Parts: sequence; structure tokens; C-alpha cells
Amino acid sequence: MKILIIGGGNMGQSFAKSFLNNYITDISNFAVLEKDITKHAALKAIGIKNIFDKPDRRIAEADLIVLAVKPQAFPALKDELKAFLSDEQVILSIMAGVSIKTIQEALDINKVIRAMPNIAAQIGEGMSVFTSSEAVTRIELVTVQNLLESTGKNLYVPEEDLIDAGTAVSGSGPAYVLYFMEAMMQAAIELGFTKPQAEMLTSQTFRGIVEYFQNAKDDYRQLIDKISSKGGTTEAAIRYLDQYKTNEIIRQAITKAYQRARELGKIS
Repeated sequence: MKILIIGGGNMGQSFAKSFLNNYITDISNFAVLEKDITKHAALKAIGIKNIFDKPDRRIAEADLIVLAVKPQAFPALKDELKAFLSDEQVILSIMAGVSIKTIQEALDINKVIRAMPNIAAQIGEGMSVFTSSEAVTRIELVTVQNLLESTGKNLYVPEEDLIDAGTAVSGSGPAYVLYFMEAMMQAAIELGFTKPQAEMLTSQTFRGIVEYFQNAKDDYRQLIDKISSKGGTTEAAIRYLDQYKTNEIIRQAITKAYQRARELGKIS
């Protein structure tokens, strides 16, 4: 399979690393189109040899094209790509908010798979939600699913609206977790720990409870209740969070992310 990634930023590089490290394709059948030549050195550093900065016939040679550009960049890019595309090629888009229909109409093609990965794809621990147009064959869909598995776990959804929902939950989710971790580390420092100590306390706490939960039979609330001894320290903290409706604020924040994903689709 000949693969072309359009966009050599963080996610484009993440996919490139995963594809090459997992022998999805060999280096001779792999290319990256990145207009910003200042990013070419980073792409070469991960072993990519076929890098170009202007659309040309190499686009037509690809079996699979990964659109890894920001959604705001797509309107200016689409006309440059259109002349080189055919309806036999499969487009895998990881642009937030840009619908399958928008991509089909803009590029005059039918085979589109839309996915939303997250930053942990860079270390093979990502979470991707994906769906496809009806024109994509089962073999093509399974092939792309295998590609996504090289970046972590993935979830197929039949309804495209769930891609925007996945963007809000797992796509943006790592930032929510880091936001909470930052607050915990700051609190630890204020309580007397050094920064390295605070980082270790916080990161291992998150790592440990995720592992524990994955092997537990209890749900989230049951585990919270199990950890929260009556009249104890954890109960005091949870009561304070509940007092300020933290759970509701988090849900509202994710809804805001979902609404923004929908807005980005309209921009394109």
C-alpha cells in the first residue's frame, strides 16, 4: 500500500512513526506533503525520505491519503489536491469537525474515512473514534482500522455525529486530565513537596488508578465510595467538589468542546 500523509505536524508525525515502526508500509511506499519546510527536518529525523512541499503527481500515486492538517487549512488546500485525486483512492481524515460530506464535495471523491485520534497516538497509546462513507469497502475499512491500531485503541461508530462527540471526549480529553493533574501538582507543592516529588505523586496516582480500574469489577462511583471512608479525608474533598458542582462543570466543558467541533465543520 502506498500511503501519503498531508500535514507533517504533531499528528502527522505520530501517524508516520506508527506506520513505519509497525511495518504498515515500507519507506519507499511512504510520503509526506508538508508545505512548511521548517518541519521537514523533524520528518527526516523519524526516517521519512520522500517529503515534498507542493502538491504534485505523487498524490495520484497514493492508495491511502491521510489528511492531517488543521481544519482551518482545508479550504485553501482542497483545490490544490482535487486535480490529483481519483475515486479509487481512500481518504482518511483526522481533521476535527470537517464532515465526510464536506470532504467528498470539496475533493470530488467518495471513499472517505473520518477519524479522531488523540495525542497519545505519538506513543502508541492513543484512542481513535472512526467512521466511513458508504463507498468504502469492508476490506478498505478493515485495512484502515489496522492502521489506526498501530497508534493505540480504536472504536468504530456508525453515526458520524459521534466523531464530533469523540473529539470532545477522547480527542481533547488528554488536556482535561493534564489540567486536573496540574492542579494536583500545584496543591502538592503548596503543601510542602518539591516539584519533582509533586509530579511523581500525581503521575503515579493517575497511572495506578487507571490500571486498578481496568482490572476492577466496580464502576467509578463504587470505587469512589470504596476509597472515601466515612468522615475521612477523601470524603471531605469529594464533598467540596460536589458543593461546587465540579462534575457538572466538567460535563459542560466537554459539551463546549463538542459545539466547537461542530462549528469547525461549518468553517470548512
